[in-house]
Amino acid sequence: MLRPIKNKKQYESALARVYALMQKDIKPDSKESDELEILSILVKEYENVHYPVPKPNPLEAIKFRLEQLNMSESELSVILGFRSRKSEILTGKRKLNLSMIRKLHETLHIPAEVLIQTY
Repeated sequence: MLRPIKNKKQYESALARVYALMQKDIKPDSKESDELEILSILVKEYENVHYPVPKPNPLEAIKFRLEQLNMSESELSVILGFRSRKSEILTGKRKLNLSMIRKLHETLHIPAEVLIQTY
């Protein structure tokens, strides 16, 4: 019987069961695959509440995403519109405005909630 995870002992037990299930060759739509899926959701929810991961700094997120997309910082100038803005943004001398946040979100697919944080 699956139950909500309410403490660390239950969390560790659920993790052990998830690990054991992942070691098996589970067939899709089986009882074990359903159990694994539900346990994974419960573990994730427990972790979100008890071990939250902070959102990245907006500038670090931009640099990381550029690296992921194999883009240069000069290509960021095209997105933002001006070469000087790019360097001012990346050095922290200028803050992102709403228009920049929208362009970065649409072009680089960085979540807006990351870009609007204070830094």
